Amino acid sequence: MDAEELLERYAKGERKFHSINLSEEDLTGAELTNIDLYGANLSGANLNETILTNANLSSANLSRASLIDADLRDLLGASSANLSWADLSDADLSWSNLSNANLTYANLENANLIGINLSSAKLNFANLDNANLSGANLSSSDLSVTSFAEANLSKTNLTKANLTAAYLIGADLSLAILTEANLEDAKLQGCQLEKANLYQVKLDNMNLANIDFRSANLGRTNLSRTCLQGANLEKANLRWSNLTRANLNGANLTRADLTGTNTYKMTIENADFTGAIMPDGEVYKPEDFEVEFTKPKVSLEKVISMTRKVIRTDAAPAPVGPYNQAIVASGEMVFVAGQIAIDPRVGHVVYTDDITKQTECVMANLEGILKAAGANWSDVVKTNVFLTDMNDFAAMNAVYAKYFDEATAPARACVQVSRLPKDVLVEIDCIAII
Repeated sequence: MDAEELLERYAKGERKFHSINLSEEDLTGAELTNIDLYGANLSGANLNETILTNANLSSANLSRASLIDADLRDLLGASSANLSWADLSDADLSWSNLSNANLTYANLENANLIGINLSSAKLNFANLDNANLSGANLSSSDLSVTSFAEANLSKTNLTKANLTAAYLIGADLSLAILTEANLEDAKLQGCQLEKANLYQVKLDNMNLANIDFRSANLGRTNLSRTCLQGANLEKANLRWSNLTRANLNGANLTRADLTGTNTYKMTIENADFTGAIMPDGEVYKPEDFEVEFTKPKVSLEKVISMTRKVIRTDAAPAPVGPYNQAIVASGEMVFVAGQIAIDPRVGHVVYTDDITKQTECVMANLEGILKAAGANWSDVVKTNVFLTDMNDFAAMNAVYAKYFDEATAPARACVQVSRLPKDVLVEIDCIAII
């Protein structure tokens, strides 16, 4: 059957054309609403601007057909159709059913695919740049090496989809469901993943810098060695995820949930954890290191059980800061190991380039140990301060001085060293008597 005969019979009211051969025929701009082309051969046919709304294309062969700007809305059936290498650019396939269809190497650039059903379809190597797939069903579909540059995939169901090496740069995946999807080697730079569901997805070793993951579900997701530098993870669910060796420098994790997360050797320079639930379940509060520097009172019981006498003599240089020449003390001794700027809630160094913040963290760690030993700052008789750069002395000393009254401050030594553990800027230890 040729195109002329088809159009004549269609004009007379005939709609059923099962298994007919229209290969290479020209049907440009034809109005074929409700036509039934089940099993038809339309390979290489010209269907540009053709109206095929409510048509049945199930099992039809449209390989290499040209359907530019065609109207394929609400197809009653196109499951198992062969559209490989077809040109569907600017076509409208909204709310159509193409489950199990073959669209390998198809061109769907700028196509309207709102609400389309492409479950279990083959779209590998297809071009969907700038396509609108909002609300589409792509579950279990093969999207390997498919291009979705700047595409709209918001609210799309991509459960168990194969997105290996897919090109998703600039795509909008907000509210998309990507549960158990395969994103190995996918390119996600510039993606919008706000409120997306990425539960139990492998994203290890990927570059996800500066991506918007606000309120996304990343529970039990593998993010080991992943670059999340500058990413927005505000209110994200990261419960029981794997963040070992991940780069979160400069990331926004305010109010994120990291309960049970593996954070081994994770880097968090300048990351914001305000209000986040830490791996141990504690809520992170930056003010934890901004303590009130009030001088603790010594109880009468402690005065009886110990003695603490400040030594000042003209036989040695007078103190010029918050320390004294010597302290004579008796009682039970507490030797506190050197502390560096590790936040005990995440197990990592914080504020890697800020001597002030590091000193505040060190003093907070010392205070926690002293308290656990039944001591406080007034019980400290000796400190040792180690700096990697003596130019940081003034900034360190300004924080240190908040903890001690110069009249009763402990003896102190301060030295510059070539290097400290984890390349921190300052380490301080102390001895207390209780």
